[in-house]
Amino acid sequence: MPRSAGRHHDNAQAATLALSWLGDDRQGAQVLETARRLLAAEQAAKNALPPALALVCKVARIERQQMTLAVPSAAYAARLRQLAPSVVQALAFGGWNLNEIKVRVQAGLLQSQTKKSDKEVIPLDDAALDAFDELRGALRPGPLADAVKRLLDHHRR
Repeated sequence: MPRSAGRHHDNAQAATLALSWLGDDRQGAQVLETARRLLAAEQAAKNALPPALALVCKVARIERQQMTLAVPSAAYAARLRQLAPSVVQALAFGGWNLNEIKVRVQAGLLQSQTKKSDKEVIPLDDAALDAFDELRGALRPGPLADAVKRLLDHHRR
C-alpha cells in the first residue's frame, strides 16, 4: 500500500473512531448532531448563493429562527445582506424554519481557504533561460517584453 494511502486509511479510521465515541456519549452525541445540522444548513445556504459568495460563506450559528453567516470581508457582507431575503426564502422552501439571516465579517475566514499548496517548484534551467532570453530579443518593446525581462531577472538572481 502506498504511504499516502496508508495515512488516508489511518485518518479515516481515526475519524470513524472519534465519531463512534461521540455518538456513544450523550453530550458528544449532541455536539455531533449540532455539527451535522450546521453543515447541512451551510450546504443549503451555499446552494442559494452565487458560486463566488458560496465559496467563502460559512454558517457561524443558528439560534431560534435566525442563521448567522460569516464572510471574510465587508464587500462579501454587503452582497450577502442584499441576497439575504432570497436566501431565507430558499432555505424555507428547503424545509429550514428560519426568518432572518445575520451577517458577520470574520477576517481570517479566507486565509484558511487560500493557504498555499504544497506544490513542487522547479527552477528554470539554463536552456530555458536562454530560450526566454532569445524570445525577449525577438519581441517588440512593450508589456510582454517587460514581463519576459522581469522573469529573466527574477530567475537569474
